[in-house]
Amino acid sequence: MQLVSVAALAENRAIGRDGEVPWPHIEADVRQYRERVAGSPVILGRRTFDSMLDDLPGSRQIVVSRSVDSVDVPTAVVADGVDSALERAEEIVADGDDSDDDTDSDDAVYVLGGGAIYELFQPHLDRMVLSHVTGSYDGDTFYPAWDRDEWTVAAETAYDRFTLREWVRSGDAA
Repeated sequence: MQLVSVAALAENRAIGRDGEVPWPHIEADVRQYRERVAGSPVILGRRTFDSMLDDLPGSRQIVVSRSVDSVDVPTAVVADGVDSALERAEEIVADGDDSDDDTDSDDAVYVLGGGAIYELFQPHLDRMVLSHVTGSYDGDTFYPAWDRDEWTVAAETAYDRFTLREWVRSGDAA
């Protein structure tokens, strides 16, 4: 299983303000993000899950929460922490019901936030696919800092208003 963080972040690592992104809408970023995670399981926090209920990302959702035991969505399960979320992700990948051909990797599981979830899963990541948005923005939620010596940019694509970078963890420190 490959654990991959997906996020859009400003130059100051801001990812959110009052539950929304702090910059004006970037359609190309939303499109590439949705296409990337469409056929794969995703891990996200309860508040992020609740904010996406009208248009859930991914084929299966693993909701990390200590305050709820279940959610009323057939494709979603609740995990009470990192270890149980990773176990659920391994089970889903092993079941093989999420092997669409349009994903980067047949065994990718995507971490989608929010800020505390990114922080909790950071030590476990194999890759990060980050949309680096041009400019700094006021925010109340930030993507965690990472040691750039532990990561290498494997791919980079420039778009209008953001650059998409795929970071790969160097060595076996995942």
